[in-house]
Amino acid sequence: MMPVDILLTLVLTTLIQSLFGVGILLFGTPILLLLGYEFSFALTVLLPISISVNLLQIIKHYQYIDLKIYKNTLCYSIPFIVLFLVIITNIKINISLLVGFFLILVAAKNFFPTLDKKLSSLIQYERSYLAITGIIHGVSNLGGSLLTALVHKQELPKHNARVTVALCYASFAVIQLITLFFIGFDSGLSYSTQMTLLQISIVVFLLTEELVYKQIDNTKYTQIFALFLALSGGLLLFKAF
Repeated sequence: MMPVDILLTLVLTTLIQSLFGVGILLFGTPILLLLGYEFSFALTVLLPISISVNLLQIIKHYQYIDLKIYKNTLCYSIPFIVLFLVIITNIKINISLLVGFFLILVAAKNFFPTLDKKLSSLIQYERSYLAITGIIHGVSNLGGSLLTALVHKQELPKHNARVTVALCYASFAVIQLITLFFIGFDSGLSYSTQMTLLQISIVVFLLTEELVYKQIDNTKYTQIFALFLALSGGLLLFKAF
């Protein structure tokens, strides 16, 4: 029987990820945790679908990838994701408060020039920033929020921003899935259920791509991206309390 709560979670988060390159893990993980599912279960359900949606975005706009950001992400984030994902299987760490507050600052910089300058001084240390992103993603699955903040700060056109985030995020997810495989976690969902959820998510992506994403110009996309970051931060702050 199809788990309705998981289905609704995936429809909502796939719509978000279709626009911004992240969302299925960033929002899906806390939602499933609030619904009572285990962290490892949430990962094994969400990761394959997140990868699939990202791959569709990469195939469509691969020529817009910012390779510099991607190479740095591979070098400085991935090792920490593996290490801390293994650690988190035994240790519970709540960093939602810190990440949520940071995301709201990133969103607010669009309206406060002084804040923009101060925030730039943090993100300019890109290697350290990406290492921290890897640690956070490994322990909480929320590193995608910091990744989008980094890409958003570069003020890239919408195709470049989304596909670069999608490629980095897909790489995060593949590494997490491989790590979980070697650790020995299993989602517990039947193959047919997993395939049905995947097919539904792909349909949601295709509809969002045609009906929403193509209608947004670069200026509106930047503004919506800022709102997305603010909402992400707010959700994480809410979860922390």
